[in-house]
Amino acid sequence: MKALCKLEAGPGLTLTRTRKPVLGHNDVMIRIRKTAICGTDVHIWNWDAGHSRRSRCRCTWATNMSARSSRSVRRCGASRLATGSRARVISPAASAATAVPGGATCVAIQSASASTGRAFAEYLVIPAFNAFKIPEDVSDDLAAIFDPFGNATHTALSFNLVGEDVLITGAGPIGVMAVAIARHVGARSVVITDVNDYRLGLAKQMGATRTVNVERQSLKEVMEDLHMLEGFDVGLEMSGVPSAFTSMLAHMNHGGKIALLGIPPDNTAIDWNQVIFKGLQIKGIYGREMFETWYKMVAMLQSGLDLSPVITHHFPVAEYEAGFAAMLSGQSGKVILDWMQG
Repeated sequence: MKALCKLEAGPGLTLTRTRKPVLGHNDVMIRIRKTAICGTDVHIWNWDAGHSRRSRCRCTWATNMSARSSRSVRRCGASRLATGSRARVISPAASAATAVPGGATCVAIQSASASTGRAFAEYLVIPAFNAFKIPEDVSDDLAAIFDPFGNATHTALSFNLVGEDVLITGAGPIGVMAVAIARHVGARSVVITDVNDYRLGLAKQMGATRTVNVERQSLKEVMEDLHMLEGFDVGLEMSGVPSAFTSMLAHMNHGGKIALLGIPPDNTAIDWNQVIFKGLQIKGIYGREMFETWYKMVAMLQSGLDLSPVITHHFPVAEYEAGFAAMLSGQSGKVILDWMQG
């Protein structure tokens, strides 16, 4: 089968042929339709410092890449899914030590890519438990971005947003989707910051009240324009940039709540005076809650949440290099590779 592989240490990937995965008793074999390139895939492409070591668990030598994908079930072992079902893999980020309804923690679910191959390929075998059935009214394109959509959902819905003023730092695809979620569930105003005008434009399309390029405008000016007298009620930190987090702390209201998804550099300093004297709550976010986040994602899509502006590019898999170039340019949202073409 065709697969995108990391064959040597260094930038780039190779579209090659590899063995078709073997189906186990409790597995499903899935025919990949579409995959979305994510930020981690870009780091693996670049093989940049700090990610080459981590990438070995996602992209082993001569095996194919990990990705987010929409799929159809081709064959089943002992599974609740029928052949021909459309499914979405619940990825490793959602499978290890993440919260489940009722506050329990799931630590024993087998990773969908620990030993079963990767999703940048024509076929994938995964444990049936890791397959989430996609409703017929959810498109393949949307199913392919469920992982980052899940990150945005988990982060945005960590706190009650109804009637609140929300600050989002980082207008990458996850931050942009968080804008749409916050507006969908009833936030009063949603302000998003970044330094990339293209991505801020996407955020505006997704419903941002104000977009702020912090290289040219201050948050204080925007707050005055919006007649905000105190500060933001909820902060969603999506960038991992220390200066963005510092600015967020400075512009939060007393008793405000912050959800942290972005991963800052090691030894990032925090102004604890802001946290303590404002009584701020800070919650770390990782992956998605099983299975609650997935149910909420589908419910929001079926009740009118529109994420279509965040998907900006489509390529047949044979043109994967152009897809990665679009991601690397910073002038894209989500990029979809079609495995049924090329």
